[in-house]
Amino acid sequence: MITLDAITLSVLQAALQQVCDEMDLTFSRAAFSPVIAEANDRSDGIYSAVDGSLIAQGSQGLPVFVGVMQYSTRTVIEMIADGRCLPPEPGDIYIVNDPYLGGTHLMDVRFVMPVYRREKIFCWLSNTGHWPDIGGSVPGGFSASATAVEQEGLRLPPVKLFKKGVLDPEIYAIICSNIRVADQRIGDIRAQAAALLIGQDRLNGILDRYGDETVVEAIAELRRRAAEQMRANISAIPDGIYRSKAFVDSDGVVNEPLTIALAVEKRGDTLSFDFAGSSKPCAGPMNSVLATTLSSVYLAMRHIFPDVPISAGAFEPLHVKRPEGTFLDARYPRPVSGCAAEVSQRIAEAVFAAMVQALPDRVTAAPAGSSGNFALGGNDPARGRDYVMYQISGGGYGGNAGHDGLTNGCSTIGISKSPPVEIMEQAFPVLYRHYALREGSGGAGKHRGGFGLAYEVEILRGDARASFVMDHGRFGPQGALGGKDGAVNTVTVFRNGEAHVPPHLSKEQDIPLQAGDRVRVGTPGGGGYGDPLQRDADLVLRDIAMGYYTSEEAAEKFGVALSADGLAVDDAATKGKRAAGHH
Repeated sequence: MITLDAITLSVLQAALQQVCDEMDLTFSRAAFSPVIAEANDRSDGIYSAVDGSLIAQGSQGLPVFVGVMQYSTRTVIEMIADGRCLPPEPGDIYIVNDPYLGGTHLMDVRFVMPVYRREKIFCWLSNTGHWPDIGGSVPGGFSASATAVEQEGLRLPPVKLFKKGVLDPEIYAIICSNIRVADQRIGDIRAQAAALLIGQDRLNGILDRYGDETVVEAIAELRRRAAEQMRANISAIPDGIYRSKAFVDSDGVVNEPLTIALAVEKRGDTLSFDFAGSSKPCAGPMNSVLATTLSSVYLAMRHIFPDVPISAGAFEPLHVKRPEGTFLDARYPRPVSGCAAEVSQRIAEAVFAAMVQALPDRVTAAPAGSSGNFALGGNDPARGRDYVMYQISGGGYGGNAGHDGLTNGCSTIGISKSPPVEIMEQAFPVLYRHYALREGSGGAGKHRGGFGLAYEVEILRGDARASFVMDHGRFGPQGALGGKDGAVNTVTVFRNGEAHVPPHLSKEQDIPLQAGDRVRVGTPGGGGYGDPLQRDADLVLRDIAMGYYTSEEAAEKFGVALSADGLAVDDAATKGKRAAGHH
């Protein structure tokens, strides 16, 4: 047995992390699609040869893929073992996007590749990239009213897209025959494969330098320490059961909210998550597959305890009871296009709402919790070609014990950013007429929520179809400990000068548009933390000076009155308003 000193262990931990970071960077820099190249909607990781458990993941990869790629890699290993999948050879890369085999929605396409040492598999490398289209009934894949997964696009079980390092032309032809703007996918496919090959090269360099046995021992020790650190954090939480609820606007088909009911039991050094009482499987695409549900819990706890190194060990003290019979355990053929980008964030919100009761100094009020999925597909007559545009957008984060929430932060589940407006206008026939903070959208509180984003896009030429799968249009992000909810998501489509608001508020598909039509979106603000009447009046004055609130809004939300010239706080009037409990 090899004994590792602390310095070597630390160096190897950083080295494995660097391998994943370099894969992420390669993927983004080589990809064609703005959603990957600019928005970084992708992730890379290293997984166990035995059971697919997570060894390391890129720091700039989407957190929601933490549990998902672990699950899907394990599934590939199991399918190879029982003969449902061809056995691997050096240079093989499997492709899979089947949600029920450890996935998310169909647009998140996973590549899985074995890394060999001495003719045996040492580990697996895997990555996920969001393809801007995967076929299905609407451009972009976000079908807001699908009732079966087949309507959402091409579903691939694990098959070898690369065989001994060579792209299989037949599999590639099948893929291209089933998706829109197929000629652009080769760039993303090559980028995704290149990231894995870079990872293999860098990992072999580490193994050659330190020796396979030393690295294996380090991986085992890092997993053990991650579990130990997570258990230590959990041990500090008071024993008990913490309950919460979160709500999805609708499933896109039935215009009624879906409920996520959560009970978190803390006992000793473990946490158990029980979603019993959540809504039943739904008709529309807001079902969540098990892998996404598990990953949503994991990433929520990563938000709460970010100091725990990321590996499978960090998840060992977290026990999630399988939510059978609910929309959080989708089975074939339930549609799932909204699971990764939207339902996952409601699950995380439920975790936050439960855990803020136990850890008020560490957990925030609810963040915006929507990826703002807006897909636009059409034909650009000036360029003589079809296009699929996918817009994601940020929102406000919740306030916390120490300060206000982050404004225009990325989604809870990722690090993805909105592609730059200039890039989108170059790539697609659109003009952003407005792109700014959504002032006043944060929930009031002692520490207010951060603000969302407001933007408006105009179609410049050609015909197009728009689809939306968003959330928080009916209920704003939850405030905590007396804080108010953040502003709801809003969508308005202007066609021929007339305003149209989707009946489901945040979801609709296949809205026909033509040149001159516009889409206006306001993303949610974060929830407020603590009683708004306890907010420092000088902070309210600063917010007014910045244009975030009017003096009337400040008086209404925070009970703060200003002097006649509006340049200072009227202390006496403010004290009177607050004593009267005026909001």
